[in-house]
Amino acid sequence: MPGRRLVFLLIFLVCAALLGTAFYMEYVMYLEPCPLCWLQRMALMAVGGLSLLAALHNPAGWGGRVYGGLLALFAGAGGALAARQLWLQSLPADQVPACGPSVDYLLDIMPLAEVLSIALQGTGDCAEVVWRFLGLSIPGWTAVFFTLLFVIGVAILLGAFRSSRRG
Repeated sequence: MPGRRLVFLLIFLVCAALLGTAFYMEYVMYLEPCPLCWLQRMALMAVGGLSLLAALHNPAGWGGRVYGGLLALFAGAGGALAARQLWLQSLPADQVPACGPSVDYLLDIMPLAEVLSIALQGTGDCAEVVWRFLGLSIPGWTAVFFTLLFVIGVAILLGAFRSSRRG
């Protein structure tokens, strides 16, 4: 089994690649992210940032397990957001919530707590499928990655990966 430091470094690199893909889709393919997409990006940033910190810190013993638990927590939250968006995408057209203004506009006119509440509910924008690869939409792919990251986090929490530090 690879050491925890290597696992956390690989997770950081995967998160960086996924965020790079998201920004490519936004700025090159002109796919405007919906509120749930923004929240999934934040969860991915949290997982990536935590993983980079864990790789740099490289704690021995229970410290690595704490990072694994936090990884599972953040990945689980991201997976729940992706599942919410997949549910919205599965609704019949007459049950889809109304489309809303952009996140940038909402942040300009509302407090952050209200913006987060609206984003968690999802809007009609979140239900629109604008891209597919191998039959999965963007939240479908993020759900796959968040599930994988959650499983790795739980495995680290349970001690499946050895510490690469002696002592």
